[in-house]
Amino acid sequence: QVQLVESGGGLVQAGGSLRLSCAASGSIFSINAMGWYRQAPGKQRELVAAITSGGSTNYADSVKGRFTISRDNAKNTVYLQMNSLKPEDTAVYYCNAPIATMGPLYKDYWGQGTQVTVSS
Repeated sequence: QVQLVESGGGLVQAGGSLRLSCAASGSIFSINAMGWYRQAPGKQRELVAAITSGGSTNYADSVKGRFTISRDNAKNTVYLQMNSLKPEDTAVYYCNAPIATMGPLYKDYWGQGTQVTVSS
């Protein structure tokens, strides 16, 4: 029943910006931390940014100062503002969140992925 729906990906030139959104819907009891991961061809999936329910954030070194993660708890939505994009940022971006549904037990949910392509 729970779904994470991502949007905002696309093609952008180097130096440009994109804003990704991920909205959780369905029977939700509670959402813990939310995060963005990415996976480029031939590479392992890596954590880009994460934000706790209290607002504490964590970023990969490669995106610090350029990306900003935020969340709207009332809307069960997490955002990733990406500025000064580089070709190295090209990847499929995935939203992730541990979500409790009918009870207190959390389970990881993943979005379908959205393609971000940065051209030079």
